[in-house]
Amino acid sequence: METPRSTDQPSLVSRARRVEEPDFRAAFDLLPAPKTVWGATEEATVVGGGAAATLRASGDARFESIRKAADSLFDSGDVHAGTEAACPRLFGGFAFHAAGGDDEPWTEFPGARFVLPRVQVTYADNGAWVTVNAVGPEADAEDVEARLAAVAADLDGASASSPRPPRPGIAAKHRTTTLEEWRRSVDSAVDHIESGRLRKVVLAQALRAELAGELSRAATLERLDERYPECHLFLTEPATGDQAFLGATPETLVSLQGRTVETAALAGTTGRGETPAEDEWLADELLADEKNVHEHELVADAIRDQLSPFTASISTGERQIKRLATVQHLHTPMTAELASDRHVLELVEALHPTPAVGGLPPDAALDTIRETEPFDRGWYAAPVGWIDAAGNGTFAVALRSAVVEPRQATLFAGVGIVADSDPDREWDEVQLKYRPILDELESDDRE
Repeated sequence: METPRSTDQPSLVSRARRVEEPDFRAAFDLLPAPKTVWGATEEATVVGGGAAATLRASGDARFESIRKAADSLFDSGDVHAGTEAACPRLFGGFAFHAAGGDDEPWTEFPGARFVLPRVQVTYADNGAWVTVNAVGPEADAEDVEARLAAVAADLDGASASSPRPPRPGIAAKHRTTTLEEWRRSVDSAVDHIESGRLRKVVLAQALRAELAGELSRAATLERLDERYPECHLFLTEPATGDQAFLGATPETLVSLQGRTVETAALAGTTGRGETPAEDEWLADELLADEKNVHEHELVADAIRDQLSPFTASISTGERQIKRLATVQHLHTPMTAELASDRHVLELVEALHPTPAVGGLPPDAALDTIRETEPFDRGWYAAPVGWIDAAGNGTFAVALRSAVVEPRQATLFAGVGIVADSDPDREWDEVQLKYRPILDELESDDRE
């Protein structure tokens, strides 16, 4: 942890108050960097600014290291929030591989990084709240309350000072993988599956887009939230530089509240129809498709197996269709009750990577991914989310995502490969999965 601690007084001081709801873009623009955004169905949306504390870790022990550092941070606190949603939280994520990413665009994203925002704006069911946090021997309740009053005055009812900026447009695209290279990679993976070395592996691609204009992060997040309200909205900025990792992902990794766990299997994909009748036909075809159902069942079975050491019971809902703006997925919700108290990061470590983004067996799949993909996954397809003082939290799998800079974006998308995968069909599915971010970069008249 990068923040000094005091042994003779609370290290964390946090105060919150209700404000008239500020416009999202106004709040985003008023808060200092590094900025954080988190939003999910049935959860409060949070916009954070600055860093009262930063936790970092790398390697195989990164989940445990962050958990211990978070426990230490929250262990001695002077917190008055007024509502649970406005309590201090750590926001961040992990790299897909234990070593983290050393290549562009991931050089500023370590194996794990979590931030306790200096200022946190929370949009909850019971109104909008502003929280100010301070950490360390100099943290003082009177100073925090004075800063809270000043920040609240700036944010109270604030509205955006200008119309929403347009999409930036794309000047050029650069692929990391050609179609021929992709065909060879998929054929090789299928050979490994047929030989028994693998049961499934998820292979991904990266696409770099040079932008014709400057990208507005706040406007991009607004549009993603409007078009994908059923997804997890996220943004995290590194401490330095002009980058941010953002996305709107449909996949929940795990949510923990008390001893109740919620998760889901999400695997198997098709497109959306031009008409309601075609949409239903595609959904019915997906539900009956042997390849997609097999891929989905591998994921569902693995999640149950990974959670079973922690749970007293686990129940599986009916397999259904999850419709998004550009694709449809097979989706099976799951709920479990823990046998004893656990920290959400213990479950995150047990579940990552799920077969929906890694493969089976896990070690062989990860070896194949490292050998095959000509780019660094970084935080793509890895856990992003939040932690509170009780060890509760929600984590999503960072899909439908990109690392963005003012005039460039690097997008990521992948597909599950099983025995009967066809390289060209899998290529087409990857292009579908780029669409959520590409649609918000390409210049057009949709407003």
